[in-house]
Amino acid sequence: MAKLWGGRFQKSTDKKVDDFNSSIRFDKRMYKQDIKGSIAHARMLRRQDIIPQEDADKITAELENILADIEAGKIEFEVDAEDIHMNIEKILTERIGDAGKRLHTGRSRNDQVALDIRMYLMDETGVVEEMLVHALTVLVDMAAEHTETIMPGYTHLQKAQPVTFAHHLMAYFEMFKRDLSRLTDCKKRMNVMPLGSGALAGTTYPLDRESVAEELGFDGVTMNSLDGVSDRDFVIELASCLSIIMMHMSRFSEELILWSSHEFSFVEPDDAFSTGSSIMPQKKNPDVAELIRGKTGRVYGHLMGLLTTMKGLPLAYNKDMQEDKEPIFDALDTVKLCLPVFCDMLATMTVKKDNMLRGAKGGFTNATDVADYLVKKGLPFREAHAVVGRMVFYAIEHNKSLDELTTDEFKEFSDIIENDIYDAISMETCVNDRKLIGGPAKETVEKAINKAREFLENR
Repeated sequence: MAKLWGGRFQKSTDKKVDDFNSSIRFDKRMYKQDIKGSIAHARMLRRQDIIPQEDADKITAELENILADIEAGKIEFEVDAEDIHMNIEKILTERIGDAGKRLHTGRSRNDQVALDIRMYLMDETGVVEEMLVHALTVLVDMAAEHTETIMPGYTHLQKAQPVTFAHHLMAYFEMFKRDLSRLTDCKKRMNVMPLGSGALAGTTYPLDRESVAEELGFDGVTMNSLDGVSDRDFVIELASCLSIIMMHMSRFSEELILWSSHEFSFVEPDDAFSTGSSIMPQKKNPDVAELIRGKTGRVYGHLMGLLTTMKGLPLAYNKDMQEDKEPIFDALDTVKLCLPVFCDMLATMTVKKDNMLRGAKGGFTNATDVADYLVKKGLPFREAHAVVGRMVFYAIEHNKSLDELTTDEFKEFSDIIENDIYDAISMETCVNDRKLIGGPAKETVEKAINKAREFLENR
């Protein structure tokens, strides 16, 4: 097949090079954006009297037909045509003749592909945003059910202080909320139109870039033609945002894996979101959580691959940049695959409240509250800290929790301790006295949940 760019060449491209050079197998997913961009470009060419009205009408009408045929499965793309842009232009020219050849006036594949990838990523980012909103809704709804479900909080994976499961869930709400904010912010830098940059130096045709940007929904146009075609920082930024989303899912997945083990037994995944063993009949494996954890490394790898691809490229466009699409497409696909199943896994799992409370009562999670009790009685905090440290050592030796010590045993460490110590260090008091903004107290978490619902309603 004759190449659309083949005028300068005397030999046909080697078949292996055609296969190697072609990107149609992965960039064909941008067909909608390519056609939409081409229609806007053709209309602008007509308004600027660069091509005749008749040709512009033929181009736009047939591009609409091509779009319908693609979506109806009537078109098979050709590897020899290299990419989605050349495939569509070839089909157009075959159908309407010379009029189709006028479409590429005033543009290059360099600014065309930069346009398409921005438009495609804008659309896909919107899909991920809606998935994140659903995840946030699931977390808020679950949190509202567990404001009194006490569990141990951890540092260094060692029991630290009691919190509630609602407080824990709302921590992830804040993380995913920031993920949503990052995506929204990323879109602002993505939403700038490069069409009109040409190959690298713009064009001598009197293009109206602003009108095309407005028609396509862009906030503005790129201000430097070299930059417009030669950077993919918006792709890398999106890959970073997606990596952080995966990191947050992976962290929670890791906790669910731990919590569903016999040693913790805090939660049990629903049968519909678990798998068994081919040899061990008793097994119920948290494969969904494990796969999310595993797929996180895949998305990280795409981010590092994109950074590495771009790190040494001189201006302007280089063919290396064709390698931007597969990584970001797969990163998007992975996040879109993981988020729904992650949400359903959370929403359907059984929370074992009694085991969580039992876990909070072990490991001296109320030790800080004993120290705070002594401070309120007049002891300096550092002295109180040392006193409670000795108490904990004593309790370990005698296989007791702190609230199992008798008043006489408490007084061996400090004579200012009275019977009111037991109320002060109960799990409920330890949690609900922490009423500061951001704390785990029931009333504080409920306020946070209400604010979260307002955020979701008003976004």
